[in-house]
Amino acid sequence: MYPNRNASHEAAVRHLIEDWAAAVRAKDFAGILRHHSPEILMFDVPPPLQSKGLEAYRRTWELFFAWAHDPVVYDIVAMNITCDENVAFVAAVMRCSGKETSGEDIDLKFRLTVGLQRIDGRWTVMHEHHSIPATQ
Repeated sequence: MYPNRNASHEAAVRHLIEDWAAAVRAKDFAGILRHHSPEILMFDVPPPLQSKGLEAYRRTWELFFAWAHDPVVYDIVAMNITCDENVAFVAAVMRCSGKETSGEDIDLKFRLTVGLQRIDGRWTVMHEHHSIPATQ
């Protein structure tokens, strides 16, 4: 079916993503950053469009928490993982909610793509991309 599929690596990546989402819900910055590369590159829905490096990535979570409802909703709706022994890709549908500056409550489904590399035996998030479908 998938020639490069490795069940133990797939399970490890799934666990990492689930722990990361739980850390977001707990507003646990150490947990959010735990498996991310110092050179992380992220593309996000709200500005900034692109964040490079762990500190810039961390700042995007401060913006998210200022917007998000409390308790934080950050749920994995569906997740697909493709991996071999050294590289993994996660494609997921996620759900979050928050309050717009207009005061409107938003319940948002968005797409998440994560690229990971196995470095020194540990899965490391190298790239993260959050997106929503275009409205036009």
